[in-house]
Amino acid sequence: MDVLMDGIGLGESPRWHEGRLWFSDWVAHQVIALDPHGNRQVMATVDAFPFSIDWLPDGPMLITAGQELLRMEADGSLIRHHDLSDLSEYGWNEIVIDGRGNTYINNVGFDLMGGEEPKPGVIAVVTPDGEARQVADGLAFPNGMAVTPDNSTLIIAESYEGKLTAFDIAEDGDLANRRVWADLGEGGDGICIDAEGAVWSPKFQACVRVREGGEVLEEIELDQFCFACMLGGDEGRTLFMNVADWNGPEGIFKEPRTGKVLAVEAPAPHAGHP
Repeated sequence: MDVLMDGIGLGESPRWHEGRLWFSDWVAHQVIALDPHGNRQVMATVDAFPFSIDWLPDGPMLITAGQELLRMEADGSLIRHHDLSDLSEYGWNEIVIDGRGNTYINNVGFDLMGGEEPKPGVIAVVTPDGEARQVADGLAFPNGMAVTPDNSTLIIAESYEGKLTAFDIAEDGDLANRRVWADLGEGGDGICIDAEGAVWSPKFQACVRVREGGEVLEEIELDQFCFACMLGGDEGRTLFMNVADWNGPEGIFKEPRTGKVLAVEAPAPHAGHP
């Protein structure tokens, strides 16, 4: 296992894009692009916590930032893509964009950093024509999401129930047929899909590869919490993991910054979205 980068506050939302691993450092408020040799570049500064990234099929990167969805322009500037404030009073969390351009975003439904009691979260969609609407609710801390290669199924980690939940995606972007895709028992955060239909998911101080139904195919034990994972590299067979120490929400702002990007070879290449 290689350490590609350290000194990160809290790395989340990793994406393999144009030969580099992009991710959000929530503490530094930076979008970072990291090449396979560990060379890094700050691509954007985002005044939000949390914030997550993904790309539209025609290229622009979108970023969840508070109650807005931002878009990166060709010159690197960030502009408002969509105002989401009418859908929730809380900031938006994770994002995934399917192959048809539907942008799915989720919201945990309460102020985690403010110490509020947990409440159910939601998923919303912003369609290619600019319509934004809620498409699912009643989620126990909705977190990382992925869409299957055929754009038929959205899978989401419900962190407070330790499970992966699946929805069918309708032609208009609505979600239906909610079901348990896999019961992890605990954890679940930023996920990705491989070409054999398995999902890689964080599970506290581990990252597991699981098939639909819950069978664990691989487990990587770690000495830090895993917050998100992504398949990438030249052949899509490198598993990148964002890890860090975890001592509660307040602890992530303390020095030293313990976050790292780890890389290890995976048995099957990337598939689907992100």
